[in-house]
Amino acid sequence: MSYYRYQNNSGYHMRPRLLRGAIREIIIANAVIFLIMILFGLQRSFSVYFGLVPRLIWSKGFIWQLVTYMFIHGGFGHIFFNMFALWMFGMELENHWGKREFYRYYFITGIGSGLITFLFSWNSSIPVVGASGAIYAVLLAFGLMYPERPIYLYFLFPIKAKYLVLIMGALTFFFALSPGGSAISHLTHLGGLVIGFVYLRRHRLLRELNLNIRWPRIKLRNPFRNFIRRVPKDEEQQKDEFRERYDTDQTMREEVDRILDKINQKGYDSLSEEEKRTLYLASRYFAEKEKN
Repeated sequence: MSYYRYQNNSGYHMRPRLLRGAIREIIIANAVIFLIMILFGLQRSFSVYFGLVPRLIWSKGFIWQLVTYMFIHGGFGHIFFNMFALWMFGMELENHWGKREFYRYYFITGIGSGLITFLFSWNSSIPVVGASGAIYAVLLAFGLMYPERPIYLYFLFPIKAKYLVLIMGALTFFFALSPGGSAISHLTHLGGLVIGFVYLRRHRLLRELNLNIRWPRIKLRNPFRNFIRRVPKDEEQQKDEFRERYDTDQTMREEVDRILDKINQKGYDSLSEEEKRTLYLASRYFAEKEKN
């Protein structure tokens, strides 16, 4: 069990919480399904038909299990700690991203971790249940976005979010490689971390891959090049095209952070013309947004 605090000018205070939006809807859906399982004694049948059973996905076509397994839990402790972690770390992310983006991240990482579990244990008949894959991805996103935020394990031991993510990732990787049936669930946790990291860093990864790939260039002579004048783009058109390159403001901030890190390490003169232009347009965009 963990909680975290933030610091302002008057000292440390508990981060205020509200149960609303996607977080509330996910918790209610999990709680209702869990109560139905308990009240009608359907734990086993729900685990088999709606949990993630890799063998049944390819042999029986139970493809829906890649989604439904996230809403099935094995006991009160299982669902309580999953939903508690979702509430504690997820509210901050939803407040920052918005409801739609949080839903997208939650289900992409949850389904993705289930798919990784299926691919690496495709012949297993052991049901995998719980939202832990998506919960680990939520914890990863929190650690990446708020790395210096103190988290108190069991309300006693302070640790920064970035270190907690590293420790949990290392432990999950170790247990996933360990022999035994329990390794399957740890594989789901590891899958959530991997899918979450790839999703959050997808633009940077694609950009770096593109820089490392040398595409063949074919030069074609234009016989009319002397008769065609390139009309310079006005600033408004440049800003519009620049904004369309980024899905969210967070993605744009990540690119600005990368450029600023490069300035700190090598100086402003080390920037390319494109990086200088990106820094200028991003500063104009955020300045105008603050005015509005």
